Amino acid sequence: MSSSSTSPKIVECLNFIEGKWETPDEKLGVILSPFNGKTIANTYRSSFKTIDKAVQTSKTAQKEWGQLSYRDRALVMNQFKSWLLDNMPILSQTISNECGKLPEEARDGVLKGVEIIEFAIGLQNNDPLIKMMVSKGIQCEYRREPLGVVAGITPSNFPAMVPMWMIPIAIMVGNAFIWKPSEKTAMTSLLIANALKECGLPDGILNVVQGDKVTVDALCDHEDIKAIGFVGSSPVAKYVYTRSTANGKRALTLGGAKNHIFLMPDAQKELAVDGILSSFSGCAGQRCMAASVLLSVGETDSLIQEIANKAAKFQASKDIGAIITKQSLDRLKNAIEKSSSEGAKILVDGRKVTVPDELSGGNWLNPTILDHVDPQSYSAKEELFGPILSIIRCKNLEQAMKIENANPYGNAASVFTSRGDIAEYVSANAKAGMIGINIGIPVPREPFSFGGINLSKFGHGDITGDGGIEFWSNRKKVTTKWFQITNQNWMS
Repeated sequence: MSSSSTSPKIVECLNFIEGKWETPDEKLGVILSPFNGKTIANTYRSSFKTIDKAVQTSKTAQKEWGQLSYRDRALVMNQFKSWLLDNMPILSQTISNECGKLPEEARDGVLKGVEIIEFAIGLQNNDPLIKMMVSKGIQCEYRREPLGVVAGITPSNFPAMVPMWMIPIAIMVGNAFIWKPSEKTAMTSLLIANALKECGLPDGILNVVQGDKVTVDALCDHEDIKAIGFVGSSPVAKYVYTRSTANGKRALTLGGAKNHIFLMPDAQKELAVDGILSSFSGCAGQRCMAASVLLSVGETDSLIQEIANKAAKFQASKDIGAIITKQSLDRLKNAIEKSSSEGAKILVDGRKVTVPDELSGGNWLNPTILDHVDPQSYSAKEELFGPILSIIRCKNLEQAMKIENANPYGNAASVFTSRGDIAEYVSANAKAGMIGINIGIPVPREPFSFGGINLSKFGHGDITGDGGIEFWSNRKKVTTKWFQITNQNWMS
């Protein structure tokens, strides 16, 4: 399937409230295809008044939804899982069209979302709550209760996967969910909202509101929204967290990343070369798990050269997707130029890219490798969010670890080595929430949760796994005694 195919009809990215499509309050802008620069959708902004309408319908619907059993809610989630698998081609193509991924990359993101849906469905059998006899004649138990109406604000780079980090778990524990997708990739939200309605989700349990900062502020400020999840850049993550918590909400906001890979001389060639290449160039580097700094420890020239050789052979639109906007592309090109002026050697220059004529209006950048990068330089410290790898040469592992530890973010770190002691040293000392050993993209599989530390996350816990269950719900503790007991302790 061609990554450049788009619908000839311009899509209207509307709100979805109480099971009906509604035009939001005002026109916001357009979505341009990253592949050819043509307009593919119109986007809109929702006001506080519209948010309030969504909240009120959610409150009404949630009262009944929250009383259902896990098994009843799982019926909808099972249908939704089947819908995603049956409609994978159209969903993957829509994601590709609006965010620039190759269709197979879009598909992989959806499959990760399916994995989380399966985890959510499993709560009907595996919710880790307990009930036990704590003293003679006295029982204590946990009961899980939904928060009520909750909201999620999701980014442009994974318009289906990241919402599925939040929505399945949040609604499986009994909440109604208000979703604000990125205004850069709002088309995917239309498919998902329609699908959930088709799969039997009651009207009002999922409401979709389109918009920008005005809409985000309305969600943060509305007193009846009890929790907000967010994924995006660190400055905005901090803003949403601060504004939400100041209004008494529960908030978990995931930010950006500057991920490091430790490359050791003893690394297995095939594992290292392919792992590092896919890490920084996959999804055109537009993901928070992409490695952007390679800490080369000792003599690794042959491995680096092999990475460069393979990177130089990439063909735009075939081996690598497009950059999401022209503004992002210009920023990345400026970063390459700045790195060169700061003394980095351009080992592979992705600005030298050719595409078919029909894609000439797109945002293209091939894999770029910068060697001998100064640890204090722009490309070594800033989150570039593109297919750019900065190589820092290190004398030893201790020097490399100091560089990684100085990183203010804390999303992910990886090491390529054949030695267990080195792997354990990196695992124990790297300042990151997710560690990979001979894996360039260390995304945990469910039930292991996703989440970083430091400036990569604001709030407590993780967005998926057990952390997600706890974030979107309350634990009620019930202590019960039905008859008088004769043993004497403080509970008597």
